[in-house]
Amino acid sequence: MSNDRFIPFTKHDIVDLCAQELTEQDTESFKQFSHLLASLIHNQYHHQLESLKHNYAPFDPNRDTRLLGLISDEQKALHQAEFAKEFASILNAANYEKITSDDLQDALREESLFKVRLAVEFDDFAEVVFYRRGESQKTEQLRSWWGLKTHTLQFTNYERVAVFIRFKGADYFTAKNKKTLGYEPNSTIIKLFQNVPKADLEMLFPNSEVKMRPIDKVVIATSALIGGAIVLVTKLGASILLLIALLAFWGGWRNEEVHMSQQHFITFAIGMGVFGSFIFKEWSKFKNRKIRFMKALTDNLYFKNLDNNAGVFHTLIDSAEEEDVKEALLAYTFLLKSPQGLTAQALDEKIEDWFKNSYQCELDFEITDALNKLTKMKLVTVIEQHYFSVELSQAKAQLDSHWDGLFNYS
Repeated sequence: MSNDRFIPFTKHDIVDLCAQELTEQDTESFKQFSHLLASLIHNQYHHQLESLKHNYAPFDPNRDTRLLGLISDEQKALHQAEFAKEFASILNAANYEKITSDDLQDALREESLFKVRLAVEFDDFAEVVFYRRGESQKTEQLRSWWGLKTHTLQFTNYERVAVFIRFKGADYFTAKNKKTLGYEPNSTIIKLFQNVPKADLEMLFPNSEVKMRPIDKVVIATSALIGGAIVLVTKLGASILLLIALLAFWGGWRNEEVHMSQQHFITFAIGMGVFGSFIFKEWSKFKNRKIRFMKALTDNLYFKNLDNNAGVFHTLIDSAEEEDVKEALLAYTFLLKSPQGLTAQALDEKIEDWFKNSYQCELDFEITDALNKLTKMKLVTVIEQHYFSVELSQAKAQLDSHWDGLFNYS
């Protein structure tokens, strides 16, 4: 399992941890530098947020504002395409990894922690993309045979899972004769979940349907067969034998005449009523079992769901902003501690070793993004592939100059 790019500490904590690596007289100046850097990056992401909101508005299912005019299907498609591109960019900035189609197929085949079998109609989707962040290995004790047997299951868990799904158009669902839909054709939904086992990714699809597992079908069928046999023998045995004999006499297969009294017919009718009520009871048990599974699915998703639709990219923008700030602060701090300069690879290894040795945290530091941002802001210089940080006072002046130039409309 490869290490994640995600830095599992808050921005505030990273500022404090970096400040501890500097001299005492530089601590306050570094915190001022951190505040300036975070403010500039926040402004950059504010523009991205506005662009996401603009492109998502025409197909936002939770929109409470009105559009100025009608939007054609071609215009809506352009908005959807632009939104998908920007959304993928934000997820990458927030250090999410794309879940491949092979991973999704593995999830459908693996043993599930969730005691429900789900079916997904993949043909309903025009586009499906899953992203995850924070991969770890966990174990769970599972019970079977009505709690008499337990076994330990090791599974891959995703701390965060983002889902982007675009449904096919109305023509497709009309051709498939699908009239009752829990979603709008040609709509786009985005969702964010937490603590999702890899083997249970299929429960995140909006069109997943609960199906009986083979063991559930065997249990219900066995119960119905045994119960039905008992009802037939105890309630209808004599009446059925008498009815068979009567039919045999009428069909010429029996010579001895059979007499059925009114009492026989009443007993037979009562027996058939009992048998009919038994069938209804078994069918109700089947339906109730399925309802319990659906409730378990709903309850599980209730506690795993973090955000939906427009709320998702607001959350992701904040996360991406924090990751950018943390990466830039860490890279600048370790360059500031290395007056002789460092190559990108050496800096990357230095930061990763620091996390591993000091905080027992293994990660894949995103050195390229960090250095690109610092270089663009002129906080580092490059000489023969070695990076050097500018002094703190000069860095603060440089950031202050960037801030003053943000709204130069003259």
